[in-house]
Amino acid sequence: MKKSLALLVLAALANTAAAAEVVGNPKAAPSKIEMCIGCHGIPGYKAAFPEVYRVPMIGGQSAKYIESALHAYKKGDRKHPSMRGIAVSLSDQDIADVAAYYAQQTPATVKR
Repeated sequence: MKKSLALLVLAALANTAAAAEVVGNPKAAPSKIEMCIGCHGIPGYKAAFPEVYRVPMIGGQSAKYIESALHAYKKGDRKHPSMRGIAVSLSDQDIADVAAYYAQQTPATVKR
């Protein structure tokens, strides 16, 4: 019984460590951001599904914020059907790469 519990604890710690080790690579993102730029790359763009919604520009946002938002959409904690559909298709590495890509942009390189 004690060995089983110890193994479960070690497995949980290993999973937590593996998740913490995901490091975003902005150079790996160009093929992953195609779904993003259609809305988030257009200054002043408004989406009409499920309701009229001003789409935020995400260039220059912090990577932690973008990762957190994408994970929340993926889990269903954030309620936008289009974003949820996109987020569930992304791996943790994809999310980290996309977040790193947009975070490296500065206000001078982002068209608003």
